[in-house]
Amino acid sequence: MKIRDEMEFFMKCLNRVKGIRESKLMSKSELARKAGVSALTVDRIERGESCRLETKRKIILALGYSLDDKNKVFQD
Repeated sequence: MKIRDEMEFFMKCLNRVKGIRESKLMSKSELARKAGVSALTVDRIERGESCRLETKRKIILALGYSLDDKNKVFQD
């Protein structure tokens, strides 16, 4: 793996959004609606792309977690 590829890999946001969403039998569009973000944003987050802190907050709450449980959803 090239250094640039390694840097991009480690810059990605590690999260459990997809696994949690699927365990709750929730679609991407349902999560997006509950969080007040686009389905494309949910897709990007699930692929590990970074997002704003406000978006992370919305996703955490939409999944039914409290902000104190943020590390159960996002491992930053």
